[in-house]
This record gives sequence, C-alpha cells and structure tokens, in this order.
Amino acid sequence: MKTLNDFNFKNKKALIRVDFNVPLNEKFEVTDDTRIVSAKPSIIKILEDGGSCILMSHLGRPKGVQDEFSLKHIVDKVEDILGVEVKFVDECIGEKAEAAAASLEPGQILLLENLRFHKEEEAGDKAFSKKLAKLGDIYVNDAFGTAHRPHASTTIIAQFFPNNKCFGYLLAQEIESIEKVMKTGEKPVLAVLGGAKVSSKITIIENILDKIDHLIIGGGMSFTFIKAQGGKIGDSICEDDKMELALEILKQAKAKHVQVHIPVDVIAANAFSNDAKTQIVNINEIPDGWQGLDAGPKSIANFHKVVMQCKTILWNGPLGVFEMENFAKGTIALGNSIAEATKNGAFSLVGGGDSVAAVKQFGFEDKVSYVSTGGGAMLESLEGKTLPGIAAILE
Repeated sequence: MKTLNDFNFKNKKALIRVDFNVPLNEKFEVTDDTRIVSAKPSIIKILEDGGSCILMSHLGRPKGVQDEFSLKHIVDKVEDILGVEVKFVDECIGEKAEAAAASLEPGQILLLENLRFHKEEEAGDKAFSKKLAKLGDIYVNDAFGTAHRPHASTTIIAQFFPNNKCFGYLLAQEIESIEKVMKTGEKPVLAVLGGAKVSSKITIIENILDKIDHLIIGGGMSFTFIKAQGGKIGDSICEDDKMELALEILKQAKAKHVQVHIPVDVIAANAFSNDAKTQIVNINEIPDGWQGLDAGPKSIANFHKVVMQCKTILWNGPLGVFEMENFAKGTIALGNSIAEATKNGAFSLVGGGDSVAAVKQFGFEDKVSYVSTGGGAMLESLEGKTLPGIAAILE
C-alpha cells in the first residue's frame, strides 16, 4: 500500500483529492471543520518536503455552477487550519486552472473550484479526468468519504499516474482501522450495531459474523428481533418484513459461536417526544400505546460487561433517540464504556453518521481510537466491498 511516506515531494506538485464537503450556515461559514482538520497532516508533509499542493474537492450537490456551492467560501477556514495562504481558482480544468497550477511555487497551496460544477465528475468521465491529471505530478487520494464513488477525481484519474499515485495519511488510516476490525484485530472482537433499521445493516451483519465474537444489537432495530421471538413491543419501531431475517441472523450467529446481546429493558415513552411520560419496562413486555426510545438500566449494565471484556470494538449506530436528552442515556453510557475499554488498551473504531454525531455531541472523540470520516464508504467497507477509490491506487 503506497502512502505519502513512499514519495519525496521536493519540487513536485501534488494533486490531492480531499474531502472538503463541509457544512456551511446561511452566512457561508463552516460549522464543522473536522474534514479540513483531518486533511492537514498530508498537506503539511508535502509542503515540508518542498512540494506544492493542488487541492480538489466537491461541496454539496450542485446543479451546474451555483455560487452557494463554491469552494471560495471555505478558503479563509482552510487557511486558518493549515496556517498557510491558500490561493483559489474559480475553475478546476482548462486554461485558467492550468495557469494557476503552473505558477505554483514550492510551499504553496492552490484550491480548485467545486469538481461537481462539471457533470463529468460524477459520471467518471475519462476526458475530464485527463484534464484534471494535467495539473499535478503525483496523485494523492485522501478522501475516504468519497472513496466508494467511481468518480473522475476519486478513481478514474489514477490511471494517468501509473507509478505516481498514493494514499494520503487520512485514507491510509481509515483503511488500517477497518482492517484492524475485519482482519488483524486482537480478540475478542465486538461489533455494536444500533440505529433504526435492520434492513440498512443486513449486509454488514452477514459480512462480519465470521470476524467477531460478540454482537450488540441496539436502538430501533432491536425491536424487530424481539418481536420475531414473540415479544410484545407496543408501538415501537419494527420492520415486520424483516422478522424472518432477524431469526436467520440469530441462527447464523449461534452456528458461528457469536454471542448476540440484545437489550433486556427499555425506557418506554407514551409519545415520540422528549416531554413524553416514561417508564422502564422489559423489552418484550412493552404495553400498547408505548414505544421503546432508549436502552434501560439493566441493558446498559449488561452491555458494559461485554464491552469491558473485548479488545477490538466497532461502534456503528446509537442505542436510543439520543437527539432527545431524555433518551440519550444509553448511547452516552455505551460511549463511556467504550472510552474506558479504549483507555485499558482496546482498539475502538466509530463510524457511520449517527454514531459519529453522538461521539462528537457527547465529547468522546478523543476517548476512542479512531472516528471514521466517511459514512457510506465506511459501511461499504464493512460490507466487504472493495471501494473503487482504494482499488484505483492499489492497481
């Protein structure tokens, strides 16, 4: 696996695919700069070698050229984080972009305009990729968040750099973290899967059963498993058409000696609201008119014991409706357990939109081993798929 460490960038122009698809408020200010901060080590390494950086990214889902999706809005933020002046060109291909790239001196940074202003980017167009490739000497992919898309700048462009392509530090770290869970992790290995739907996690469960020792199923998806086993779940969320599948998963897990842990009690509410009346009930005895919105105290204690005995932990999905304060206790408790296990030497990987949001909201970011920056890409990796953006560098 070639990374930045395999190249000296002295007097070279590095064309880096970064993921600067960051959220902006109505004043076009960046509200979460995690992705920019994550790209910093790769950029600084290239500059310190005596090279220059040409950064390319998309922002949002523009329909053609739309000012609100221009990367010019983030230039100041990128400069703040990198501590280096960032030049901007309002094109990513063509004469203007080529002139800006050609005039770049060692130690300088150029940010190109939004790649998705051209429909050829998402179409994976070869001619467009070739025009982008003209801008740099070495291609670096450091955008895990888009590595599952066969787009021009993430995949096709790599063909034009047969010997001069590599992974940036961020992407290399993402690959290593997933490999730790899927292949090289110290046993026992635990996967915590939460969130609302079993259907969105089926392929992950099927793919990881051979690699794990324990599986915690939490959040809304646990009710499909409980109902399938004959439990009463009141008005809780349930995918009735997935109940047979839930039983099949339990059967497969048993055959593979994977211990499955499902909540035994829940905090039930009489409405989907933070102000609803609540009661603690057994998960298989939820009264009609009530719905489970968080893991109960016995479940939290059970899960803590499981987490503490595991050496490699994957966390994908919350245990309750953590966006509402009264139903966040289970997710916070799980975060505390994983943080404690990590402190004791376990490797913990958090990934997938909701769990990453929870980790940030409750301050666990520095207490786990690694927080993935790519939701969809992370899930596809866990499903066992080879991501096109990764394959393109390895070829």
